[in-house]
This record gives sequence, structure tokens and C-alpha cells, in this order.
Amino acid sequence: MRNLSMLVLVFTGFAAPLAVAAESKIEISSPVNGAKLDAMEQHRLFYNITPGGAGDHMHVYVDGEETALLRQMKGSHPLGTLAPGKHEICIKIVNKNHTPIGVERCVKVTTE
Repeated sequence: MRNLSMLVLVFTGFAAPLAVAAESKIEISSPVNGAKLDAMEQHRLFYNITPGGAGDHMHVYVDGEETALLRQMKGSHPLGTLAPGKHEICIKIVNKNHTPIGVERCVKVTTE
């Protein structure tokens, strides 16, 4: 019986973080992955986020550089114009200490 109690304790310890990550979700509706964008136009990032238990807010990254902090769970954020070339736009869910919790979504676009 003692071994069974230890087994339950071990599984309980691992189940909680997995459940938190499973609750977190990021949807990027625009731009879509693989989109070709006009370099002369202003662009917006449209998103819908469920931060889960460990998430507090989100950070936006363009080509690996943090460009914004988002607190609104659904909406849009201006990206401005993007230089011609390939770009990666990412949203990462972070905790109150601004540490990523391991949930992110990225799209790759090409600006011409």
C-alpha cells in the first residue's frame, strides 16, 4: 500500500504542470503562416489567447526581438511596416516575472 501512495504522489506531481500547459492556447488569425505581405503597408497581428493557470500576459517577438507586451487576451496589435524579406512573428505566454511558460505560436511571413 505504501508503494501505491508513493506512485500516486509521483503522478500527481507531474500531472499539474502538464494540465496547466494543456489549458494554454494561442491562435494567430492574421497574418497566416506563409503569407506574402506588402512592404509598403502597415500590418496588424490578430490573436486570441487562453493563458492557462501559469500564464499572466504575452510577449510579441519579430525575428527574435521582443517588440510588445500584450495584456488583452483577444484583439490585434500593430506590427507597422516590415522590411522586405522573411520574418518570424511569435507570441509567447509568460508569467508575472516575464518568464515564458513554454507556450508559444509563431508564423513565418515574407514581405515584398
